[in-house]
Amino acid sequence: MSPRRRDPAARPALLDIAARLLTEEGPKALSARRIAAEAGSSTMALYTHFGGMNGLVRATVHEGFARLQRHFDRVHRTADPVADLAVLGFAYRCNALDNPHLYGVMFGGALLGGFSVGEEDRRHGRYTLTGVVESAARCIEAGRFRATDPGLVAHQMWSAVHGLVTLELGGYLLAPWNAESCLLAQLTALMVGVGDSPSDAAASMASALLRMPTEVAAHDDNRSAADPADLSS
Repeated sequence: MSPRRRDPAARPALLDIAARLLTEEGPKALSARRIAAEAGSSTMALYTHFGGMNGLVRATVHEGFARLQRHFDRVHRTADPVADLAVLGFAYRCNALDNPHLYGVMFGGALLGGFSVGEEDRRHGRYTLTGVVESAARCIEAGRFRATDPGLVAHQMWSAVHGLVTLELGGYLLAPWNAESCLLAQLTALMVGVGDSPSDAAASMASALLRMPTEVAAHDDNRSAADPADLSS
C-alpha cells in the first residue's frame, strides 16, 4: 500500500482551526473529527500531517513563531539601528493582530489541558528573538545605547510589547490611550531608558513610522492590505 500523500493546503487550515478552538473553547473542544470537519478535510489528514492531537498542538506553537519570524524577516537593516529595532516592535504587534488565536497558544494564553508543550518548543520560540538581540547590539555598537547586555534589552522590549499586545487583544486599550499611542510612548521610553537621547529616539521613531507601509502593514499574512493596523493613523 503506497503512503498517503500530504495535502500542503490542509496543514495551515488545521493549525488555524486548532488554535482558534483552544483559545475560544479550551482543550476539550479539540477532536480530530471536529477539526477535520471545519477544515473540509479528513481525520486521516490530521494524523498524516501531525501524528495525532499532541503533535498538532505542538505544531500550532511552532507555526505561530514561524509566522512571527516571517514578519521579522521583512524588516530591513538600515543605517539607523534604533529605527530598525522600533520596526521590529511594530512587526511583533502586527503578527499578533494577524494571528490572535495562534498568539494565545504560543504564549500560554490558551489553556492546553493535557496537551504538552515542552522546553524544546519554548526554545524554538526564543530563537525568534535572535534578530532583536542583534538589532539591540547594533544600537550599542553605534553609541546610541550605553554598553549593556543586548539580550537584556531585547527581553525588555519583548516583555513590554508583549504585555501591550495582550492588553490590546483583550480590548483594554482605548482612546486616548489606545495601542498605537501607548506603543509609540513605550518604545521611545525604552530607547531613552537604555541610553538614547530623547531627540534622537524621537527622530528614529518618526523614521520607523514611515517604514510601516512597506515593511509591516502592507504585508499582513491574514488581512488585506486595504485594512492595515497602521501605527501612523
